[in-house]
Amino acid sequence: MAKKTTSFSGLGGLVFSTDSGRHCPSCSQPLDACICKQTTIPEGDGIARVRRESKGRGGKTVTTITGVPLAEAELKDLASALKRRCGTGGSLKEGVIEIQGDHVQLLIDELIKRGFKAKKSGG
Repeated sequence: MAKKTTSFSGLGGLVFSTDSGRHCPSCSQPLDACICKQTTIPEGDGIARVRRESKGRGGKTVTTITGVPLAEAELKDLASALKRRCGTGGSLKEGVIEIQGDHVQLLIDELIKRGFKAKKSGG
């Protein structure tokens, strides 16, 4: 059973305020100053690693790109541009770009052309 508090200090902070408008439920900041929606550039060495995978995919080949030093929105734009360049489908999952099919060399050339450091990873 929860203990009933009899003072405002026992509530642990701001209960209600109209000073700054609506607040984000995650970070308790005003919606225009919300820090939880900001995407940061992932830490790493700045090299995009391109590899071909087929394990756990029912024999289907997928080319994955990891380590691209971009924020989430720019990474999504890059993924769609690379899918168009290869003429296939794909997705962006947890910062990893997946392109359907074996397009390792084409993607390495395209990433280098766009100014990224890219290298082949794996076999």
